[in-house]
Amino acid sequence: MGLFSKDITTLDDLFVHTLQDIYYAENQITKALPKMIGKATSPELKQGFEMHLKETEGQIARLERVFEMHGQKPKAVQCPAIDGIIKEANEVAGDIADKDVLDAALVASAQAVEHYEITRYGTLIAWAKQLGRDDCAAVLAETLEEEKATDIKLSKMAETKVNRQAELA
Repeated sequence: MGLFSKDITTLDDLFVHTLQDIYYAENQITKALPKMIGKATSPELKQGFEMHLKETEGQIARLERVFEMHGQKPKAVQCPAIDGIIKEANEVAGDIADKDVLDAALVASAQAVEHYEITRYGTLIAWAKQLGRDDCAAVLAETLEEEKATDIKLSKMAETKVNRQAELA
């Protein structure tokens, strides 16, 4: 079956696999955010990343709740997509000397992560509803709203401050 740890034959199998995928992704994000906090120079950006780290820890707890609600033990499966996004973010950030341009790159990288999460949570919610698991969908929807709100905050920060400062660099 390739990347999958077991054969996926039903929508329920796919739902569980995708839960495991985003569980892995969220855990990787908690490892990447402290590095991003350390690299960010804008106090507002640092604060936003710190807030999102706490939020991500809560999202992991929610995922664990969804696993349990669905009769599964929380388990992660490697997510090559998030690994690639984080790797690219580290490579780009490592190549930038100007602090204002670095902050713009960090915002863009954070948005790439957010967009990945938004797609995963949206899909999981649709599948949970299809499977008659409105309870799981409701928990996942809490996280989706947080991810969308973070994306909006990052866009505003980029458009009103970070990108302008990078342009002047």
